[in-house]
Amino acid sequence: MGKMSGSSRSVDGSVVLVTGAASGMGRATARVFAAEGARVAVTDRDPDGAQQVADALRAEGLDARAWGLDVSRHEEINTVVASVPEHFGGLDIVVNNAGVSCFSPIDSEDYDAVWDRGLAILLTAHQRIIRAALPHLRRSAAPRIVNIASTEALGATAEDSVYAAAKAGVTGLTRALAVELGKEGITVNCICPGPIRTGMTEAIPDEHKQIFARRRTALRRYGAPEEVAHMTLSLCLPAASYITGTVIPVDGGLMVRNA
Repeated sequence: MGKMSGSSRSVDGSVVLVTGAASGMGRATARVFAAEGARVAVTDRDPDGAQQVADALRAEGLDARAWGLDVSRHEEINTVVASVPEHFGGLDIVVNNAGVSCFSPIDSEDYDAVWDRGLAILLTAHQRIIRAALPHLRRSAAPRIVNIASTEALGATAEDSVYAAAKAGVTGLTRALAVELGKEGITVNCICPGPIRTGMTEAIPDEHKQIFARRRTALRRYGAPEEVAHMTLSLCLPAASYITGTVIPVDGGLMVRNA
């Protein structure tokens, strides 16, 4: 047996930018990376929420700083992405996590407005953040991009066509950029969370969550935000250098269960 490579399984010292990090999966991602020694840019359209997350991490002796960032605003993206490496001295990892719920029947009067807002936040922002981050990622020894999509990109729910279309776009963007940026050693991967306990699912009664999970998932439960965050971390390890263009469901077996 040949000698194994010495690729690191640590993100200690890496700089990671997480969008939508004031709550849910974004907050869990910021915490998981910080706990592993990464320096975390906590960004969110709720600047107070982002600050609270960063303050809580720093209170534990971890390295984090908050930025207010509305990902639907192009100039804010450019400003924040430029300021992160100025503060931390570089940028190694981008996690495009910010999201919004966009349920709307196709024949509703406000469908076009929901469509425009949904795609701006769920898809257009991803490419804008990646483009702004590229000059800095190109200087990293282990550049990583992880886009958070959804199992709605792989299946669909009635009256959720805006969300499903945007998330399917994220999977396509991921694959295309993995091919385009692969020659530079920049990996681009996508995670498709299934039913997770986040702000978007908070309004669903627990009883209904339990019924859905028992009927639809192999593990018969909703997932925790940390379970998605740990998959994100795994894709960002220096040792994960040969994984790119993947679309990975983190869904408790939702997509594989027939009955």
